Amino acid sequence: MGAGPFLPYGRQDIDADDIAAVVEALGADFLTTGPRVEAFEQAFAAAVGAPHAVACANGTAALHLSMLALGIGPGDRVAVPSVTFLATANCARFVGAEVIFTDVDPDTGLMTPATLAEALERAGPGPVRAVLPVHLRGDVADLAGLARIARQAGAVLVEDAPHALGSRADFGDGDQPVGNGRWSRAATFSFHPVKTIATGEGGMVTTADADVAARLRRLRSHGMERTPGADPWLYEMREPGFNYRLPDILCALGQSQLKRLPAFATRRRALAARYADALAPLAPHVRLATTPGWSRPVLHLLTVLIDFEALGRGRRPVVEALAAEGIGTQVHYIPVHAQPYYVGRYGPLDLPGAAAWYRRCLSLPLFPAMADADVDRVVAALSRALGLD
Repeated sequence: MGAGPFLPYGRQDIDADDIAAVVEALGADFLTTGPRVEAFEQAFAAAVGAPHAVACANGTAALHLSMLALGIGPGDRVAVPSVTFLATANCARFVGAEVIFTDVDPDTGLMTPATLAEALERAGPGPVRAVLPVHLRGDVADLAGLARIARQAGAVLVEDAPHALGSRADFGDGDQPVGNGRWSRAATFSFHPVKTIATGEGGMVTTADADVAARLRRLRSHGMERTPGADPWLYEMREPGFNYRLPDILCALGQSQLKRLPAFATRRRALAARYADALAPLAPHVRLATTPGWSRPVLHLLTVLIDFEALGRGRRPVVEALAAEGIGTQVHYIPVHAQPYYVGRYGPLDLPGAAAWYRRCLSLPLFPAMADADVDRVVAALSRALGLD
């Protein structure tokens, strides 16, 4: 085992104020569907500059609700990058739509206007209702360019943004926070423990469209709606929804964590900068994933691209060597188009950018409680594991 405590690739950071917020919520009248839900939504909307924010059970629920709220269903198609978590593609299948997998830039892992255009041409004629760019690691996809291609196809953008809370981008119209609705119809977030803020499980959808927000709120609670002035017990359901609510207890934690977002962002950026300096001597065999010029990320993942083949090393022995020194890593992600379900549904696809990304990527520890010395320890261990020391 290494010379220090085990460093996972990511973990939550909970302090005394977070615990106090949850304890206070536990002593309140509502454990769920109470005032802390709306308070968290309002604080989150303000944090990302969005007119509306709708809390829900988790990031997958946020994606599913977005598809439902936009009326996407059987006969429709949704474009998704292959380098992402399963939920991005699965949310289309949840509503009966088909998935068009796009390739990604091999050095950023992001969907690009060129890979989206290629995927739409490959897919041929038919309705494309939504394009779901993923802000992988926290770097922002080219929303301006993707929005242009999507409009030409008659589709809207839905940002899959669980990695990108606090990230910003400038596409020539000023610095904009991810999730403010400038380029997309909706943006989805996750508060899983390894994300930038944590509620245990939890998600959020932001939108500038009041009608979409209203439908999201109905659909997260079984489709129920109440008419002002009607009998107090009366509710009506015009379409079925789901139990995708986020409890007050978790919203209390989320609101407390949100107050810490500026500090989290500052620390993540400082750690990323230290990694950049520490990894520089390992070039060209090891380098950070590329940050596009427009992206101002708060990185959720610290992903390096390693030329395992040139080094004569397999990824698994490197992962195991790092684990033996108390350093956790992860691979983000196995290309979704290669999963058995999707191969069975759509056949094999040749997406060279996704293949190149997957072949080289490895995520190293990154979380706010890390010390500067932890970064040096990780890089030194990686150098040893790769035979570069």
